[in-house]
Amino acid sequence: MALKNSQYYSIMREYEQRRLKNHDIQVARYNEVCKKLPEFKALDDSIAVLSVRYGKKLLNGDNSAVASLKEELSGLRNRKQSLLLRAGYPADYLEPIYTCKDCKDTGYIGNDKCHCFKKAVIGLLYEQSNIKEFPEDASFENFRLDFYPSSYYDKKTGRSAQAVMTETLNICHQFIDTFGTEFRNLFFYGSVGVGKTYLSTCIARKIMEKEFSVLYLSAPQLFNALTQAAFERKDVDAKNMSEYIYSCDLLIIDDLGSEYTNQFIVSQFFTCINERLLHRKSTIISTNLSLESLADLYTERSFSRITSNYSMLKIIGDDIRIKKKIKHREDHSCYVEQNES
Repeated sequence: MALKNSQYYSIMREYEQRRLKNHDIQVARYNEVCKKLPEFKALDDSIAVLSVRYGKKLLNGDNSAVASLKEELSGLRNRKQSLLLRAGYPADYLEPIYTCKDCKDTGYIGNDKCHCFKKAVIGLLYEQSNIKEFPEDASFENFRLDFYPSSYYDKKTGRSAQAVMTETLNICHQFIDTFGTEFRNLFFYGSVGVGKTYLSTCIARKIMEKEFSVLYLSAPQLFNALTQAAFERKDVDAKNMSEYIYSCDLLIIDDLGSEYTNQFIVSQFFTCINERLLHRKSTIISTNLSLESLADLYTERSFSRITSNYSMLKIIGDDIRIKKKIKHREDHSCYVEQNES
């Protein structure tokens, strides 16, 4: 995935500010040492003069003079170092300061991106993803399959909640592993609280770790943004958001059906999913609606686009949020009983 120019320059400005800040610290340290140790400044001035002479002799090919000057320069530098150490300063106190010593705050090691640059990319993508409000522990590492009991069965298929979720997790991991090489879309549907939003958040974080752009919007947020862009054309922020909705590598539309729906919203929804399909930009949609209700609300045309181009993943089970609250209360009660006894 290639960063947009604006994203790349935003990161490079951070590196420039980092270099300027560290340079200012180094200059302040040098001035501090020179003020405390006047002899240090005198030695530094002598080194500067000798360095110029050394350079001239080197250009003129005077090898005998070069060797002598080189030895003299080495002696002056050793005296500087001794002076610094005797004054109680660390040996590297006046060395250049780098936040990342590997790339020396350039973002690159040779022609390759430094690990700190990759971290900056992920940080930037995270800022733009709109998932800050979700718990940080929403990850596959913390995903609990035991919340989907093998004793809970789907009446239509006869499959257990755990079997369904196991298959869903496999498809989610395939989606992540092949992202950027294979074009896929996911559609999560099921009753309230079965983990659709949690799953989407887990996927979003993994995709951003691969340095792809992600935008996470609830259905009301999505349609508000598209409406604002359509009717307030002078609003630059609205225009930028609309463009990002269509261009981001992964768009996640959460809780489809929770918005107020009218003919304009229905047409905007079709345009959004259709444009992203045409440009092979992946989308994840989650909803509490049944497939029948979805077709009624958003027309057969939108429904056909989704069923033909998305992996349709029905999630079944009890409301996990209620389960977590019950477990929290039980754990708290056990804790109180143990302390009282």
